Formats: sequence, structure tokens, C-alpha cells
Amino acid sequence: MKIRYDQDQKEEILCGDEELISVTEVKPSRDYSLALTFSNGKKGFFDCLPLLEKSAFQTLKNEVLFMTARVGCGAVVWNDDIDIAPERLYEESVDKT
Repeated sequence: MKIRYDQDQKEEILCGDEELISVTEVKPSRDYSLALTFSNGKKGFFDCLPLLEKSAFQTLKNEVLFMTARVGCGAVVWNDDIDIAPERLYEESVDKT
């Protein structure tokens, strides 16, 4: 087991032996996409528009709220109720070239 310190949560987190992918930087855009940087250096774009039709993400249709996206515990978070797992973001993002 590895232990890493999460700057956002100000606490240590236990991780498995394999390297976990996490989001290190996020920049939201008004077109409801996210420019992402991951812990392994990969950069990509994630289109959030398809998610906005799901009930858990409908409040993100509010552009002001969407633009508050930030990194929290290695994921993209907006508030205490809305987040997207880093694994999903990594697998579904389009490479930034």
C-alpha cells in the first residue's frame, strides 16, 4: 500500500500498489468541456454535454456552476454533491495535441 497526501483534503490517503490516475489540473470551458491534466502527464479534453441529461448532473447546465469546476481528491468536483471520477475522465477524454 502507498500513502499519498491529498492537498485539497489536507489528509493522507491509502492507495493500492498500482499507480492511481488522478486529475491534477482542470480548466472548464463555456462549451461544457473540461481541459484536463492527469498525474501521468497526459492532457485531454472531456465533453460534459452528454452527462448533463442525467439527473445527477443536470444542475451543471447552470453555466456559472459549471465554470466552478476544480480538482478535489484527484477528481473533478463542483460542490459536495457533484463529481466525476478520474478513471472515467481518463478513459473517455480525447487526447490534447
